[in-house]
Amino acid sequence: MAGISVEPIDAVLPNGRRVVGEWVRAPGKSARQGAIYFVHGSGYVLCSTRTHRRLTAWLSRLTGLPVFAVDYRLAPRHRFPTAAEDVRAGWDWLTSQVPPERVVIAGDSAGGHLSVDLLLQPDVTANGPAALTLFSPLIDLTFGLAAARERSCPDPTMRAVHAARLVALYSSGIDPAHHRLSLDVAGGPALPPTLIQAGGAEMLVADARRLAADISAAGGSCLLQVWPDQVHVFQALPRLSPEAAKAMAHVARFIETSLRANGFDAIAGKVG
Repeated sequence: MAGISVEPIDAVLPNGRRVVGEWVRAPGKSARQGAIYFVHGSGYVLCSTRTHRRLTAWLSRLTGLPVFAVDYRLAPRHRFPTAAEDVRAGWDWLTSQVPPERVVIAGDSAGGHLSVDLLLQPDVTANGPAALTLFSPLIDLTFGLAAARERSCPDPTMRAVHAARLVALYSSGIDPAHHRLSLDVAGGPALPPTLIQAGGAEMLVADARRLAADISAAGGSCLLQVWPDQVHVFQALPRLSPEAAKAMAHVARFIETSLRANGFDAIAGKVG
């Protein structure tokens, strides 16, 4: 997007953990005003901060907040739990600069799983973000939910068996019941206010529905939006989907409302 600035980050935390990512800022946006922590998806194997820069730039422009996107290491070279550890390191680095109550976490697809895993960690739960917004989150890494959905309504863009093979490059050799792969959201702590958006035509709409139900069961507040006839992470395809802009407008309003509920005006950068 025109006018967007990108600042690469390659930092080392005091305990030696490395954080790689980038700040994406619309003109005039400062981390002093709060921030969005973005965790990209694509099966733990594909994509990067660069491939998602159009989406992170859009988030910054719409919300008035800078976006820090973490560039976690990818499988198959780096297997479980490397991505999750890198996401945690990115969170620790970001919240050393921005109070966590002024941060909103956002993620798409596998980035949704990584975001929820982060929020289920007790010390993050105790000092967590203002809100969570997820685009087509992946929750069931066995793809059982997706396969069941696929039998009645095939996804026009992907197949559950192929997606499962991709994700297996990250989790191969690990018991699928491992608590950081099979996330116990319903039995865990209440997550922060959450907005989940999914496409009505995608197989991961089943994951979105399960996650929304589990968040509510744990005592959290979750708004689920299923956009009819839309595909996986349609928000990243504004030239193909007119609904992308409408969905992103909902996201921006949700983020602003969540920060204001914490006594913070994201647009003005003022504490109420």
